Amino acid sequence: MIAFRYALRSWTGRLGVLLIGVLVLAVAVSYVWVPHDPARVVPGDKWLGMSADHWFGTNGAGKDLFSVVLVGARISLFVALASSLIAGVIGLALGVLSAITPRYVGEPLANLIDVLIALPTLVLALVLVGLFKGSLLTVSAAIGFSSGVVLARIVRAEVARVLTQDFILAAQSSGTSTWRTVRRHILPNIAPIAIVQLSLIAALAILAEASLSYLGLTSRSRPSLGFELGELQKTVTVHPWPVLFPGLVLVLATLGFNLLGDGLRDATDPRLRTSGPRAAGVPTSPSPTVSTAMVNPLMPGAPLPGGPSEP
Repeated sequence: MIAFRYALRSWTGRLGVLLIGVLVLAVAVSYVWVPHDPARVVPGDKWLGMSADHWFGTNGAGKDLFSVVLVGARISLFVALASSLIAGVIGLALGVLSAITPRYVGEPLANLIDVLIALPTLVLALVLVGLFKGSLLTVSAAIGFSSGVVLARIVRAEVARVLTQDFILAAQSSGTSTWRTVRRHILPNIAPIAIVQLSLIAALAILAEASLSYLGLTSRSRPSLGFELGELQKTVTVHPWPVLFPGLVLVLATLGFNLLGDGLRDATDPRLRTSGPRAAGVPTSPSPTVSTAMVNPLMPGAPLPGGPSEP
């Protein structure tokens, strides 16, 4: 909650939260109210303009575009969240393990990560979609796995940097277990870069799913923004305006995740934070006196988390 409060102090964070909030609200509304059946074909309603009955007009099949976009936003949000979750689990697990384990384990893991990075996200997604009929879980797993190995490489570099800090050496010399050190010292210090990468992965997932749907490689049993763009593109020279609606939703959803990641990065990384409680006029309590030998180099003036206190 504190990170979100700081993120909302920047215009990027506020705009990102606003865009993602609108997307989440639209998805929530789509589960309780949709003006028309998005799968219903009405030949007599082809290419109707915007009206009180059809807010975005209709497409070449007579389907209500607003209903199609509203339900299609579910797919985009689900794939974004599922891919980020899968990538976070894979990336943090492989990255941390390859950095803290002994050399005979860490180096093979690092080499495996380098090999897996060579697999392009869309190519892997195309293969899995072809094998498993383009289900949402298949698309999310393909995007999450490909993005997770990239995240693992970034996490490994960050963990290696944190391991050289004095507070890590102090924790190790005091007998702190490896997993406790990871949980209390390493993960909090790599969280800023991980948050930014996961937000980018969410944006990438939205575009990747739309690309696969645009090519007609995912299931057509559910409305998808990418599939709708592919259908509308066939008549874009004659009816250009309907393309704007699903395309604009994709652009705003992608932009929202990117801006939210930037705002959270500024809020969670003290090296990038440009405003704080004092700058915002929030009263703060005096900082406690700490030993200079045990100061966290990532947060000058802050006591070491979990470090030994002075007598």
